[in-house]
Amino acid sequence: MLYSYIVEKSIRQSFDHVNNHRWDEAVKALVPHVHHRVSGAHALGGERHDKQAVRRWFERLGRVLPNLHLTINHVWVKGWPWHTTVFAQWDGTATLLNGDASYVNSGLHVFTLRWGKVYALEEFYDSQAAARGLAAQAATGLEEAVAEPIAG
Repeated sequence: MLYSYIVEKSIRQSFDHVNNHRWDEAVKALVPHVHHRVSGAHALGGERHDKQAVRRWFERLGRVLPNLHLTINHVWVKGWPWHTTVFAQWDGTATLLNGDASYVNSGLHVFTLRWGKVYALEEFYDSQAAARGLAAQAATGLEEAVAEPIAG
């Protein structure tokens, strides 16, 4: 079970990197041709297929929801080092640029790891809540909040 502990600690650390806008650290464990999918038809939705596009996505996340805070509630690690699936259930909160502190979202990240490297990351959450939050950000003049999804 030491392996599961190490993986869980690493996943929790990756969320800390996101909360603190440490993008280089957030993408460090990604393989060059990672698959990243986020549900929803909005500026943070869509699919990316390379590490640099995922980094650009994280940078956008930091610009459109600058004080987003993700709290990890549960992490489940299944499998062996050569093929591991990790589920991370979280709650997210943010104060929007209009002063509204009611942005709340909950979700589940599904990571596919091989030998400690992330090959796939899928994010499942309330995409309508995300779209409403992004629309509120855009209403304050933050145009990137309603930009086309980052592809790559």
